Amino acid sequence: MNPMREIKIEKVTLNIGVGQPGERLENAKKLLERITGKKATFTQAKVRNPTFKIRPGLPIGVKVTLRGKDAEEILRKAFKSVKNKISKKSFDEAGNFSIGIKEYIDFPGAKYDPEIGMFGFDVVVTLERPGYRVKKRKRAPSKVGKHHRIKPEEAMEYIKQKFGVEVV
Repeated sequence: MNPMREIKIEKVTLNIGVGQPGERLENAKKLLERITGKKATFTQAKVRNPTFKIRPGLPIGVKVTLRGKDAEEILRKAFKSVKNKISKKSFDEAGNFSIGIKEYIDFPGAKYDPEIGMFGFDVVVTLERPGYRVKKRKRAPSKVGKHHRIKPEEAMEYIKQKFGVEVV
C-alpha cells in the first residue's frame, strides 16, 4: 500500500460543555485533568445568548487535546466505555468521528468523586493522511485534493481494523 494513503490519528479532543462559569466549570476542568493527566483549557462562548446569560468571551466549557500514544490510549478506553460499538451517524464527511460518554464513571479507571459531581463528555477524533500539512502551512497553503481526503467509509474500516470496533 502507498504510505501516503495510510490513515492516522491526528488528535483526540475531550470536551465538556458546562454553559456557565463558576464552580461547575472548575470541577469539569479537574475531571478532565484527572482522566487524561494533561492540563485542560477553557473554551469561550462565541455568540451572545441573553436567554442563558451568555456573552462572547465568557468561559463556558473545558477541553483537552491529546496526540500520539496518549491519544490512542484514551481512545481505547473510550471505546471500552461504549462497549466497542459506534454508530455510522458519528462520522462526518471528512472521516472524523465523535463519541459521547454520558457519565464519566463509565470510563475505565474513573471513580465517582462527590466533590466533582456527575459529568458527561465528548471524545472527538480527527483523522488525517500524510500530506495534510499543505492546508495548515504558513507559506503557500493549499487545498487537499479530493482523492486524498478521507471518506467516512475509509474511516470506518480503519477503526474496525485498528481498534476492533463494531460500526452499527
